Amino acid sequence: MPTDPYAWIEESLTTIHRADWYRSVQPIHSRPGATVLLAGQEVINFASNDYLGLAGDERLMKAAIAAIQEFGTGSTGSRLLSGHRELHRDLERAIASTKQTEDAVVFSSGYLANLGAITALVGKRDLILSDQYNHSSLKNGAILSGAKVIEYTHCDVAALKIQLIQQRQNYRRCLIVTDSVFSMDGDLCPLSALLDVADEFSCMLLVDEAHATGVLGKTGAGCVEHFGCTGRQLIQIGTLSKALGSLGGYVAGSASLIDFLRNRAASFIYTTALSPADTAAALAAINIVQQEPQRRVQLWRNVDYLKKLLQQQLPNLKLLPSESPILCFQLSSAGEALEVGKQLKEAGIFAPAIRPPTVPTSRIRISLMATHEPKHIEKLVQALNRG
Repeated sequence: MPTDPYAWIEESLTTIHRADWYRSVQPIHSRPGATVLLAGQEVINFASNDYLGLAGDERLMKAAIAAIQEFGTGSTGSRLLSGHRELHRDLERAIASTKQTEDAVVFSSGYLANLGAITALVGKRDLILSDQYNHSSLKNGAILSGAKVIEYTHCDVAALKIQLIQQRQNYRRCLIVTDSVFSMDGDLCPLSALLDVADEFSCMLLVDEAHATGVLGKTGAGCVEHFGCTGRQLIQIGTLSKALGSLGGYVAGSASLIDFLRNRAASFIYTTALSPADTAAALAAINIVQQEPQRRVQLWRNVDYLKKLLQQQLPNLKLLPSESPILCFQLSSAGEALEVGKQLKEAGIFAPAIRPPTVPTSRIRISLMATHEPKHIEKLVQALNRG
């Protein structure tokens, strides 16, 4: 008798439920902001990557509407066919100016930017050395490239160097890949040391600035600026969907790198171009980031205030080391993380549980925004205290 070839799906779902790894969507019924309506309940939002509070900004919305009125809702094709608008080049020039690179290219998402760049830069004769805590898009890009992939211990430059001593001579090209801000921990990569190692062993270095763009550095250019590495040769990737309040991804670097990616990155060549609305909104956001540094100042004030309150009132909380607006505290199991997330929601706080396989250990992830008020932060600490 033939068996049902799809029966394994239900069995896998049962296993996911049993491990407390099951996930489902939670609809938000309001504009993005420091407070949102979550399934009809008003909650303080500590789950968002909208670090500067721009996703609900009237200026971004007006820019998006104006672009729709001029160019329509969709780009209609890939950039190399019918999808290109001068608006895309305006955005790329603005990104390159912010990052102080020769050029930049925009993709339809940050995930696609990582997949496209990595698979274009290396192949079967090459080596990728990847931080073990890298984002899924970096890990999947490495796998898709066909290169030999070795993960090095998180932020451990000595371990990376040992791998290079042992392996580098066996491969044509080598690409070191890392997040700059690790999104589920909040810590930063040791960028200066990574650049030195890359130079020593003739490696390319790709750094994903997704959670650093608009947030870190004197002008909000990211970790590269924060660590004083502007102008050094590397490949910078980022997203327009977090601090910039829109959608899309980018790669910034030398003119030859960007020209090469336009010709070889499959996720650029074969994907419909970023919509006019998203492109215009991102461009408006970059202008605001440059003109309103006080947003970034307020974000870091909020980060410092929360850290101070947690240290004073919850000194035993198992906080992971963080140098970003992302603060995580560890819990013993996925079940406990779900329970704490539920208790916080009942107290009017949206800070969901993050569980394996996304992270190695379960935790609550708290993400600060420039638009959080002191009372929001105080209520979070009170709710954690009761828990």
